[in-house]
Order: sequence, then C-alpha cells, then structure tokens
Amino acid sequence: MGVVEVMDPVAPVRAGGWKVDVSRGERNGRVSSEWFNRPDDERYLSLDDLWANVKGRSERSRSRVVQTADIRVEATRDSAERLHLVLPKAHEPVAPTHWAFGQLANIVGAPASYLRQLPAPLAAINLQYGLSNHRAEQVKTFETEDGRTELRAVTGPDYGRIHDHELVEAVQRIAGNGTGDTRWKVPGVLDWSTGVYNPDVEISRDTTTLYASDRDIFLFLVDDHNPIEAGRLPDGSPDLYFRGFYCWNSEVGAKTLGMASFYLRAVCQNRNLWGVEDFQEITIRHSKYAASRFSQEAAPALTRFANSSPQGFVNGIKAARQQIVARTDEDRDDFLRKRGFSKAESGKIIEKVLMEEGRPPESIFDFVQGITRLARDKTQQDVRLGMEGRAKKLLDRVG
Repeated sequence: MGVVEVMDPVAPVRAGGWKVDVSRGERNGRVSSEWFNRPDDERYLSLDDLWANVKGRSERSRSRVVQTADIRVEATRDSAERLHLVLPKAHEPVAPTHWAFGQLANIVGAPASYLRQLPAPLAAINLQYGLSNHRAEQVKTFETEDGRTELRAVTGPDYGRIHDHELVEAVQRIAGNGTGDTRWKVPGVLDWSTGVYNPDVEISRDTTTLYASDRDIFLFLVDDHNPIEAGRLPDGSPDLYFRGFYCWNSEVGAKTLGMASFYLRAVCQNRNLWGVEDFQEITIRHSKYAASRFSQEAAPALTRFANSSPQGFVNGIKAARQQIVARTDEDRDDFLRKRGFSKAESGKIIEKVLMEEGRPPESIFDFVQGITRLARDKTQQDVRLGMEGRAKKLLDRVG
C-alpha cells in the first residue's frame, strides 16, 4: 500500500457509513467529558451561532489595568458572591462572577471557598485588606456589560488575552459553518451493533460538539466524509481512518489555549473518540506574548493540518507494519521487557494481539496495538496514559 486512498463519500462500503475496527488504536475521552458536562445553553449547532455569541460578548467587554489599592469592595447582601467592586473611574459598581471572585481571592492570597462562607461585610473587609496590601500593586480586569456590568476576570497585568471569538474565526477559515459546507463538520455516530460509523447524523443539542460558556469554549470537528485507508485488517477489509481536531480556550484565564489533531476510526454516541492514532497537541499559556504565538504558531498549525496530505501518516503506519522486530516467543518477551513491561504485562500484550489478529505480534505495529488494547483495561489513569505514551514512542521511532 504505497498511496493514499481517499474513498468516494457517495459510495461507502455499506449503506449508512463505513465499517471500522475500533478495537485498534487509543480511546480518547476528552470530547466525551465536555459533552457530558455541558448544559443545553452551552451547546451550539453551528460555528456561526457560536461565533455570534462570543463575538457579541467581546464587543461588550473592556480590559484595563488598575491599581489594587484603588479598588473598593462593597458588601450588599449576606453572601460573599454578592460583593460588588468599585473600580477606578468606573461609573457604577461591578459584580464579580463566581470565577472572577475566585481569581480575586487567589491574587490576594485568601481561600475563596472560605470567603464565600463568611457574611458579606466580613468577606469584604478581608478582601479590602488583601487588595490594599497586595505587593504586585496592579491587576488586569475584564468587564462585560449585559444589562449590568459584570467582572468576568481578574488577572495579572501581563495576562495575554486571546479572545474566544479569535479561535472560532481561525476554525471558521477552514471549517466554514462546521455543518458540512466544507470537509470539516460535527461528527457522526458509531453503531456498536454493526461496527458501522455513520457520518450523516442530524446536528442537535445532543449530538453537537461545539460548546461555549461564560468561562471557556471547546470545539471538535472531523473530516468524516473522506475516509483514509491505511493498511488492511486481518479479514482483508480496509483499515479506515478519519482526520479530526479539537481546540479550546478561555479568555478569562480558566485554561490555556490549545489544539489537538489526530486520526481516528469512529466517534460514538457519548462522543468518545475510538481508534485514535498520531495524536499531536499544541498549548499556549496566556502570557504576555500569547496573542503573537496564537497568530504565528497555533492558527497556522491548524490550517496546515486541515490542508495537509495524510501521506506521512499512512506511510508511518505502513512502515510500522513492515518493521519486524520479533519472530519467536523469546524475541517477543525480550522486546517488551526491554521497554519496561513486566513479565505478566508482556504475556497479556502478546495474548491481546493473538486474540485479535490470530497470530502473535511480529511488527512494531502489532506491539503498538497490543499495548494500547491492554492500556484500555487499566482503571488507573496514570497507568493507562503511561502505557499509551510508550506505544506512541514506538511509532515515533519507526524508521
């Protein structure tokens, strides 16, 4: 298999989608976690709708650097979360969000959970004292008007804000509306009973993978109308992959900006990613030069992945299949033991491959598949991730 075969989306292997083998590769639960925890008002059915929301919010916002000693804390009710802040040259008090209150407490070195339990006047006294004696002297505020002025973030003065709408715009340049008007779209669903992945599923609140809250955004899209053949399965059928990526950001400092690209075999109804290979990730902290790094590194990397040929990935899989590293049971055990696997783990890895392939592992690819299958059985996340990391290193060293 020396060339990439991009199969015709109008002529799938069987009606309704493509047969895939999700027992191979890794399982990635990041998208599923987002899907599970997002309420309906954080789910969007298109990139246009998502952009309109976060762009409008940005246009109603302002950021400025103020002296901490000039911030006045006012208590209005018997809840620390109902405190208001009077900022320098502001026309009216601002109400901190739950997140901003926690940031403010952290900046002055006070436990937010404790302050929230205090009567509002007492919490205000503690915060006021901390602000008046804050050694860094300056903070950067991020205020948004929406009926009332809300303080959404309090960060250090050098915080490099990347607005949520900037990330959405970078995705829109390659994915349009994210609904199928380009190659990139909200994913379909795997039918576990048949092993068929169907890319054509109606986008709804329950199936969408486009999310935004007052604290962050998360987007996941796939190119699942154009499967890539990278080798053959034991029964002779094609081993099919799709390209996918997800990205995230928080303009209020709740998390870094990040992007991850990969190849996968299917997405299930719970939005778990199955059969993931060649996972690559970029993260950018919101430091002083974050905006520059985003425009010069992250956004171009996303475009390169979207427009790149999968030839390198396919050739890597091919090379891993062809690189024979063990022909006897002794060779197999020795290969795994030298890479840190115990005798029991080595036996289980070999058994996994034997059960799936009908023969013991011989190539780098065989061992990688065996290791990732064993990793799925591990309940401890650090152990599972460690195994998956060792499997990835094997592939990275091919050639």
